[in-house]
Amino acid sequence: MRVAWLVVTSALLVGCSTGPLANGLFATRSAQMLARADKLAADGDYRSAIAAYDAYLADYADSSNAPRARASRDVLTTREEMGRLQQELARMRDELAKREGDLARVRQEAERLRADLERLKQIDLQLEKRR
Repeated sequence: MRVAWLVVTSALLVGCSTGPLANGLFATRSAQMLARADKLAADGDYRSAIAAYDAYLADYADSSNAPRARASRDVLTTREEMGRLQQELARMRDELAKREGDLARVRQEAERLRADLERLKQIDLQLEKRR
């Protein structure tokens, strides 16, 4: 009777365990993939982190951590886009400053040409009076 009880208990324990051949290996792999993606994100390597989250989601789309992985990926995608837009904004500000400098030079030139035109008009009037 003790032997039968021992065999039944052992069978139940083996059936319920999560050893390396059951889900334990996959859970460990998924946890490692997610931890790697999180580390890349924390280090500021957003492109690699996004790729790591995508790889995790490709393999574990139905995981309980999948919504968090999606949200993290979306946040990083937004941060990466914000960084790109900030660089573009800085470039545009530099371009605007250059254009404003060009405009100031053109306005000075226009003012100088107006002054020259007025002098020419005065000269023309003086020549007309002499005739």
